Amino acid sequence: MTTPRSGRARTAAPASLRLFGLLLLALALAWGCARPAAPPPPPPPPPPAKVERPWFEPLSVEQALARVAQMHPSSQGFSSWRDLEPGLKASLAYVSGKPAAQAAVDRPGLKLTWGAMRQTLEDLIAALPYLDADPALLARVFAWFPVEQGETLVTGYYEPFLEASLEPDPAYPYAIYGRPADMLAVDLGEFHPRWKGQKLHYRLGKNGIKPYHARGEIDFNGALQGKGLELAWVKDRVDLYFLHIQGSGRLILPDGRVKHVLYADKNGRELAMLGRTVIRRGHLTRDEASAPRIKGFVQQNQHLAQDLLSEDLSYVFFRLSDVGPFGSMGSLLTPMGSIAVDRSQVPLGAALAMTTPLPVPPQGGPGRLSGLMLAQDTGGAIVGNHVDLFCGSGPYAEFVSGRMKNPGVLHILVSNRALAGLPPASGNGASAPKNGNAGGNGTKNGNGTKNGNAPKNGNAVGNGAAGQ
Repeated sequence: MTTPRSGRARTAAPASLRLFGLLLLALALAWGCARPAAPPPPPPPPPPAKVERPWFEPLSVEQALARVAQMHPSSQGFSSWRDLEPGLKASLAYVSGKPAAQAAVDRPGLKLTWGAMRQTLEDLIAALPYLDADPALLARVFAWFPVEQGETLVTGYYEPFLEASLEPDPAYPYAIYGRPADMLAVDLGEFHPRWKGQKLHYRLGKNGIKPYHARGEIDFNGALQGKGLELAWVKDRVDLYFLHIQGSGRLILPDGRVKHVLYADKNGRELAMLGRTVIRRGHLTRDEASAPRIKGFVQQNQHLAQDLLSEDLSYVFFRLSDVGPFGSMGSLLTPMGSIAVDRSQVPLGAALAMTTPLPVPPQGGPGRLSGLMLAQDTGGAIVGNHVDLFCGSGPYAEFVSGRMKNPGVLHILVSNRALAGLPPASGNGASAPKNGNAGGNGTKNGNGTKNGNAPKNGNAVGNGAAGQ
């Protein structure tokens, strides 16, 4: 038998190893392909819920004291804080007629009941005799909740004087009309919830309902003549238009007697303010278009009056009274103390602190109002973060209201007693003052005069507030 040579034995061994290695590699690849895919990585955890800090958080006592130091009744034309007592009692009567447990304010960081508002007004009336000597009571006894994070638009309205006659007279050719009997109204909210709070004014025509007569049809085409609706007649057509803007006024009769003329209703037609029309047509610039300039322009250009005035389809109807003016609460307004508000922002009956610049007439006057305000009126053009200051009557009131379009800072006052009596809220409830004396259950989570035609931003341009 021949023994193989060692060289061939050495070359055969590596070949078998290579074959074995290839087999192992094939098995490994086959095992790898058959292995299930790795599961995807888990999704990242959701971001933590963002906790909103309630912006309706009250001032600290120190912050409120700093604001009280700027306040004085003289900036409102008062000799004493006690001059607000009749208005406060009227607000208290209104608030006391509401269900005590029902929410009057329900906004982020503040939820107040009508009962809490009643207690606040009671405490403010009780404090009035002491405020002249110790105004710091306003900071120690009351929590100050901001109406808005930023500034509030403050405009003005007033009660104009008009020379008038209660009898027909060629010297008084322009009629003030009472509410027409043929003007009908329906609450659209009865037909669908989306129309809640909306009212339709109309008249019956030959072929069904029609929009009620517009300004041009009434004042220039005699739509209401001969129907016995004239309450009085005035000398000036433009003054009559501005009476519609303000919503109430005083009639100075030939014998010197005075009658109040008050808002009764409106025709429900589209509002197109005279000032905006004058600006749009290029007769005045926006900077020029104050109420006095607008009035003067139309009075000096009578040939344009019908065209300019008729563009505003809205029309206001009135009633006569021996007293006035009244706000939406049905109580007399306090000059430089009553404001018209948007009820969704500030409830009627609320007491507020307000600071805002004032226009200063040539004869002088305060350049800033910093005092106590009573929310006692509303207006269709007072929407959102906008209040309208009732400036009273007479030349000063006309000057201020016609030029008033300033930023203001407003705080709703809530007495510590009222806060302490509120139940804990699950969500947005009443907030106790940061450094105050509330010490109760408060928690940080917790149609009147202004129903005229004035717009959001001006008497005939935008400063007035009575609006549709």
